[in-house]
Amino acid sequence: MTDNRRTALINGLLDLAAFLETHPEVPVTSSVTVRHFPNHDDDADMRAEIDQIAARAGSHIDYEDSPYGHYATSVFFGPVEYRAVAILADARARHDAESSYRGCIQPDLTT
Repeated sequence: MTDNRRTALINGLLDLAAFLETHPEVPVTSSVTVRHFPNHDDDADMRAEIDQIAARAGSHIDYEDSPYGHYATSVFFGPVEYRAVAILADARARHDAESSYRGCIQPDLTT
């Protein structure tokens, strides 16, 4: 992320917090997640980036999503989560295969 995008995100989050604090009548959700996805195609490079983020953030790799082909780490600030996720090649291929017929099959709605 470039410095300008990073600064814009941080300022946007601060502005959102200030807005919500000064407008208690506006409903809010119970949690928020900010996600980062590595911009690599190679699984090893993506894992390395997630490992670096975990080391910098003082967090651990979350193996709960491993069966789904995700390699991730999170840091929580109360109900606010920063989550870095690598979607590995097998998971991307599985998603592509599962999605390959999307929109091709139309159900018969005459009954």
